[in-house]
Formats: sequence, C-alpha cells, structure tokens
Amino acid sequence: MTVSLVPAAPLLQLEDISKVYPGVIALSGVSMDVHHGEVLALIGENGAGKSTLMKILGGVIKPSTGRIVIGSVEYDHLSVEESQAAGIAFVHQELNVFDNLDVASNIFLGREIRSPMGFLDLAAMSRAAAPLLERVGATFGPEALVSELSLAERQLLEIAKALSIKARIVIMDEPTSSLTLTETQTLMKVIADLKADGVAVIYISHRLSEVEECADRVVGLRDGKNAGTLTRDQITHDAMIRLMIGRDLKSLYIEPKRPSGDPILSLRDVRVATAPHASVTLDICAGEIVGIAGLVGAGRTELAEAIFGVGKVIDGQILLNGKNFTARSPEQAIAAGVYLVPEDRKRTGLLLESTISDNISLADLTSVVRMGLISDRAISERAEIQRRQLGIKTASVRRLAAELSGGNQQKVVLGKWLSMQPRLIIFDEPTRGIDVGAKTEIYRLMRSLADSGVGVAMISSDMEEVIGVSDRIVVLREGQVSGTLPRAEFSEHNVLRLAVGAK
Repeated sequence: MTVSLVPAAPLLQLEDISKVYPGVIALSGVSMDVHHGEVLALIGENGAGKSTLMKILGGVIKPSTGRIVIGSVEYDHLSVEESQAAGIAFVHQELNVFDNLDVASNIFLGREIRSPMGFLDLAAMSRAAAPLLERVGATFGPEALVSELSLAERQLLEIAKALSIKARIVIMDEPTSSLTLTETQTLMKVIADLKADGVAVIYISHRLSEVEECADRVVGLRDGKNAGTLTRDQITHDAMIRLMIGRDLKSLYIEPKRPSGDPILSLRDVRVATAPHASVTLDICAGEIVGIAGLVGAGRTELAEAIFGVGKVIDGQILLNGKNFTARSPEQAIAAGVYLVPEDRKRTGLLLESTISDNISLADLTSVVRMGLISDRAISERAEIQRRQLGIKTASVRRLAAELSGGNQQKVVLGKWLSMQPRLIIFDEPTRGIDVGAKTEIYRLMRSLADSGVGVAMISSDMEEVIGVSDRIVVLREGQVSGTLPRAEFSEHNVLRLAVGAK
C-alpha cells in the first residue's frame, strides 16, 4: 500500500499584492505564504515595502490588487477587526502602550475582564497577565505603571500583549530593538514555544544574526517587489544582504585610519544620582569609538544622560580636553560641544511634527538669526548642507520629520549636532530600527567623526554592532565599570562575562 504525503496547506497566503499611491508604487505583485508552526523572516531595507505589506495584513490599509487567504477563508482585503478575529497579533516596533495605565490594563486594553456586575475586574486581569509576563522573562509585575518601565521593558510588555490574544499568526516587527542579549535569548525561547504550539511567526528584523538563529525561511523584499526566498540551509548573513540590496556588502564596519590620541573626555570616580553607590572611571580618546555595553539596568543610558546634563552627577571629576567639566543642563553640555544622540529618537531626539530644517537648527537658533530675527532662509540653507553631506533622502527639507524612514530620521538627529562644533558625541542605540544599508552609513559617519578628532562613545544592545564598530569596549554592571576589552579580546563571551559579573 502506497501512502501519498500531501503537504499541509499554508496557514496564510498573500497572492499578487500591490499597493499604489498617487505617484508611488509601494508594492508590486508581492506573494508569500506562511505555514503552521513556521518562523518566516521578512527582510528588506527601509522603504522596501515590509511595513506596507504588514499593514495590509493587519487591516490598516487596503491593497490595490491581490488576495489574502487565511486558513480556508479568502479576502480581497481585511479590516482591523477581521485581522484580529482571524488570529493575527502584532508586536510593533513603535511601542503602542499607555503610560498612565498599569501593565495588566495595557495587556487587556479593549478586551478588559469584567465582573458579573460589569465593573472592571483588575484583580482578574492581574492574575491573567502574570503568566504572560513570566513567559517573556519580564521582571516587572502586572501592577507596575508603564510610565516607570524602561524602553526594553515596554518592548517585553508589547510581546506579552500579543501573546494574550489566542493568536495563530504573530507578527514581530523589530522585537529585539531595545533588548539585551539575555532578553533576546528569552524571546528566542518564546518563539520556539510558539512554533511548538503550531503558531506561525512573521519575524521582521535588521539584526540578521537573529534571523539566522530563528528563521525557517527568509523572504526578501526590494523596491516593493519579491527579491527571493531562502530556505533554512541557505540562510547566511551574506546571502540575506544580497537579497536585500542586490549586491555583496564587503563589510558593514570601517577600520580606523589612525591610532587613538589623547583623552577627549575623562571620568574619575564619577557617581550619578541614579546609582549613588557606584562610581565610573573611563576615558574616551580622540580617534577611537568606545563601545559601552551591559545589560538593561547597568546604568549606560543614565551615565550618558548625566554627562549631557539631563541626569545629575553627585560626585567625582569629569575632564573635557583636560579641563574640569560638569554640565548641569543640556544647554551647558551643548555650549561645550558635548552632544547626545538619544536612545529613542522619536521621543527625545526629534520634534516629529516639525520640519527637517527646523529640527536641524533647533539646538543652535542663535546661528540662524539675521538682524535680530530668526531667518527661514538661513535655516533652510543650513539644513540643505546637512541633507547633502549626510545623504538624507527627502525631496525637501521642508518635509516633516515624521514622514522620514528611521535611518533618515537618525541622520536628521545627527545633522542637528554636526552643523555645530562637536567635541564629544555619545550615540545611544544609534541603529535601532534601521536597515542594513543605513547602518553602514551611520557607522561611516561615526568613524569619520572619530578620525577627525571628535570623541565618540556608542551605547548598544546589539552585540554584533558593539564588537564590529568599537575600538575598545567598556562593560558596565550595576552602575560601574566591570571591565574594559581591547579589540584583540573582543567576543560575545567576554562581553557577557563582564556584564553578568562572571569570573
């Protein structure tokens, strides 16, 4: 007796999906399918069409052509309600949480648990939220206020919220952009558990090492079209880059042109208000990029903010080019040429509803004053210089910052500082949510700054980035330096060993 094995039908099929806006083809004949218990990675540069395709799947926008099949049900388009009812859950890169509510209320927002009398049952929601938080490795509880959570903790909340829906398909858009290596490994276990339960995962990430680890298949998009598919045994870093940009990329990282020079910034037993019992001693020298690594809660961002004058230095000595320096406000730091590219560019780095040109001049308005008045012409000229030098992709510097891709938004933040006189720039998660091509441009800018004599420090949770970009790695643990690694000793093991305090 012969048994014929027929492959199971896909859980999801997207067929010939196109989306046309006036003058712009966002998607052109894109097709892909996802099977039960499969992790499908969707890769492509910013603007390749990934977000448009996922918005169609989420019911946010209608496709111009094509069809969607979920299970055995066919749609020409989905509404948001139909998408959710079909078992599609999103973990968004742009966090969709409410600061004024607690964790449990955010998880069950719109699906609140109520008592028989119709009142909110907060205790029941907390009980239901607890195992979800445990599943994603969260250390905060259901009653914690979201306003008190870090960016990484909010990311874990988003994942828990998606898991609270009995999802058949979970779409994860840059889910590890704010997570450390340890938290990322926890997420990988969550994904493995979802696979074992037959749940499909669409994984969107610019961190290609993660894609190599978790994906069963990779689908690439380029310029709104299918660029190709990689099976499990074909997935490599170089193959994915070729799929995304259509060519080999010899290296994402750029070697220094000269050895490091004298210290630009020196910290001597510096204690900050957020970690009063810990002190930091380190140097950032001209000609080098100092990577600052550590787990969430190690005090990396808090140290950067204290140097920039957002946080408070309570003890110790800071030297800038050998002279005493303490910024009690960002204004004082900026006046001294000490700049911070913040972790969350959309919340603290940009005015999204202002123009590119206004953002670039924002920190130095006195330089665009003409005859006692702020000059629109001077603002535009200054922005045009940065647009050309940084390669900001925009038709006009009068466009709103909110309309740009993540990589171009980061360039606007950089343009704000580079149009002035930097002596030290601290980059906090500089390539969060940025595609591989834009990453290379950011790395080149950082290297160019270091080679020109500017002090450069980079805080990053991306281990590959820390090892690839840095000339020296300083690892923080519980608010203080646990060790420093020269390039010859770079490895994930050595960084993690120092981060967790292992011998």
